[in-house]
Amino acid sequence: MDITIACIGSGNMGGALMKGAADIVGARNIGYADADKAKAEAAAKALGAGVYASNIIAAQKGDYIFLAVKPQVLQAVLEEIAPIIQDRLAENRPPIVVSMAAGWTIAKIQAGLGPKVKELKVKEPKVKELKVPVIRIMPNTPALISKGVIVMAPSPEVPPEKTAELEKILAAAGIVDRLDEKYLDAVTGLSGSGPAFVYLFIEALADGGVRTGLPRDKALRYAAQTVLGSAAMVLETGRHPGELKDMVTSPGGTTIAGVAALENGAFRGTVMQAVEAAWKRSAELG
Repeated sequence: MDITIACIGSGNMGGALMKGAADIVGARNIGYADADKAKAEAAAKALGAGVYASNIIAAQKGDYIFLAVKPQVLQAVLEEIAPIIQDRLAENRPPIVVSMAAGWTIAKIQAGLGPKVKELKVKEPKVKELKVPVIRIMPNTPALISKGVIVMAPSPEVPPEKTAELEKILAAAGIVDRLDEKYLDAVTGLSGSGPAFVYLFIEALADGGVRTGLPRDKALRYAAQTVLGSAAMVLETGRHPGELKDMVTSPGGTTIAGVAALENGAFRGTVMQAVEAAWKRSAELG
């Protein structure tokens, strides 16, 4: 693909997506921009990509501009690149802005990239303002090993062919699904934050193995493979997790005793509360 990708921010999540994108568009067509120049240079060197001297240059060059920065600093980045984006919009060559910032709605991003009132030079106040094409995404960290979940919601200004193109680019990092934007905060709570919850569970499983006498390295390996295999069973068989659980729980056996202990500890309710807490925090960040 003859596409240029500018990634503003060079953290783990941006790096994970750029690693996958490099397989599709080529690393030479990817460039990083970051306030921490050394960090951008390190990410670019690892990938074989380039480095932009500033966010402004990145905004000038990218066909797709990835905003891979924390929600708390996104406002400052938008204010910095807004004039460039507006110039490109006026010249009828707008970039596609791709944001992965939790909580930041498409409308808020478009407002941040729009012209300031004092900059508007129109006599008629009813003149329709052109909006920047924005695609909001929520990826998760397993994208680092091409096993991620990336959910995307495009604004109406994004041409369908561009949405499909980005979908192909992101697919190198994991499964890609389109969803109405109103669900993105819930996605953040589930698949965005979910890996951390799963890591805690794997660690707890391993600790349980150690407590009952297993060597630490063996317990961790068995726990991780157990979670991996169980997830594959859900995806590959299409069976409900409850049905698969029942296949393991023999009457009066070891597994049902363990399940009872989990239920006594409100395991399922606690996990649900964790997803809900992350969902609420995502909305707050916006």
